[in-house]
Amino acid sequence: QVQLVESGGGLVQPGGSLRLSCAASGTIFSIYVMGWYRQAPGKQRELVATVTSGGSISYADSVKGRCTVSRDHAKNTGYLQMNSLKPEDTAVYYCYAVLRERERDTFRGYWGQGTQVTVSS
Repeated sequence: QVQLVESGGGLVQPGGSLRLSCAASGTIFSIYVMGWYRQAPGKQRELVATVTSGGSISYADSVKGRCTVSRDHAKNTGYLQMNSLKPEDTAVYYCYAVLRERERDTFRGYWGQGTQVTVSS
């Protein structure tokens, strides 16, 4: 059973920084994509950033220049460094991974349980 566990959320003042982590555990053969989505109250879940196993990275326009996504392949862990945070960044942040549990399996998507990020003075 694959699990994605996020950590690092919390309350931060505008202009501050947070580093989110996502640890994938269980039977994992390979991870193709690790990424971050967020959902603010009353809004749809939206993409924040993704990074592939080959190193391709994409960001939402709203976070470009302020966020850095990365991953540690050996630890099956992904990170999202967020700087210059704004009140509009307030949301529940979800980790997402596309992976194979075994070599013969097809790739499947998995979600973490989410971590709250609140940007407020």
